[in-house]
Amino acid sequence: MVDHIVEDVDALPLEVEDFLTHLAVEKGRSTNTLVSYRRDLRHYFAHLARQGRTLHEVTQDDVTSYVHSLRARGFAPASVARMSVAVRGLHRFMLAEDHADDDPAADVEAPGVPRGLPKALTEDEVTRLIDAVIGDTPPARRDRAILEVLYGCGVRISELCGLSLGDVDLDSSTMRVLGKGSKERVVPIGRFAARALDQWLCAPGRGALEPDRWRRRGDAEAVFLNVRGGRLTRQGAWGVVHKYGDRVGLGDALTPHVLRHSCATHMLDHGADIRTVQELLGHASITTTQIYTKVSTERLVQVYLDAHPRARGRAA
Repeated sequence: MVDHIVEDVDALPLEVEDFLTHLAVEKGRSTNTLVSYRRDLRHYFAHLARQGRTLHEVTQDDVTSYVHSLRARGFAPASVARMSVAVRGLHRFMLAEDHADDDPAADVEAPGVPRGLPKALTEDEVTRLIDAVIGDTPPARRDRAILEVLYGCGVRISELCGLSLGDVDLDSSTMRVLGKGSKERVVPIGRFAARALDQWLCAPGRGALEPDRWRRRGDAEAVFLNVRGGRLTRQGAWGVVHKYGDRVGLGDALTPHVLRHSCATHMLDHGADIRTVQELLGHASITTTQIYTKVSTERLVQVYLDAHPRARGRAA
C-alpha cells in the first residue's frame, strides 16, 4: 500500500528553493505545479536522509534507488514518473547553474507511463448531464454554465475558475483563458455555452450572488462565484460536476477533465482537424492531441462491427 504521508523534512536546501523560484519566474509554472514539485522533492530528500546522503553526494545509483523505492511502495506509474521529473529537473538545474559538477540523474531512464485512452462520455450522456440541471435559481444558472463551458469550450477546470469578467466576450462569442505555463489563448464559445453564460451573467444569476462587500481582491471580477459571493474554487467546480454526475448515474466515471476529453473526442468524431483541436485545448504538443484520434478510430470500428451485416459474419 502506498504511504501517502510525506516524511517531515524541516527545510529544503537553498538549491531547491532556487529551482522552485526558477520554475515560477522563468518557466511560468502554476502555483499547483509548484506545490506538487515541493511535495515530490520532500519525498526525495526524505529518501536521501534515510540513506545518509546529502544533495551534493548523490550518485546515479542513488537516483535509481529512489525510483525503485517509489515503485516498491506502491505508487502508480504516473506518480512515479511525475516524482522522477521533479528530481531530474532539480539536478539538471543544479548543473546549469554551477551548483554541481555533474548531473546524476541524466542517464537514469525515465519511468514509462502506459498511455491510457481518455474516458469520453457519449453525446447522449452529455445531454443527460446538462439536462439534469433543473430550475432557474442563481446556483442552477451557474451550474448549467459551468457544465456547458467545460464541455463546449474544452477548458481545464483551473482555466474555468480563473476566468474574469473581462475575459468573456459574448458579442464575439470568444473567451480568453490562461492555460499551463501562463500561456494565453482565445477559445470560441458555442451557442449553448453562450446562452448559459448570458443567463448566468445577469442580475437574476451572478448578480444575485454578489455580496454587499467583496471579501477578497479579484472576487469582484470572477466569472463564477460560490454561494457566499467569492470566486469559485477548483474544488467547488469539481463538486458541481460530481453532483450532476451522480444525478444521472455517472458517479466516479465523471470528472471535469472527462468533459474536456469528451469535447475533443466529439469534435474529431464530427470531422474537426486535429490541429484545430490542439489549438482549442491549448496542447503544447500535437502528440498529446493525437491520442484522441485513436479514441475516435476505435469508436468508428466499434460502430462498424455492431452495425454492418458482414462485419461479424451475421449475413445469411
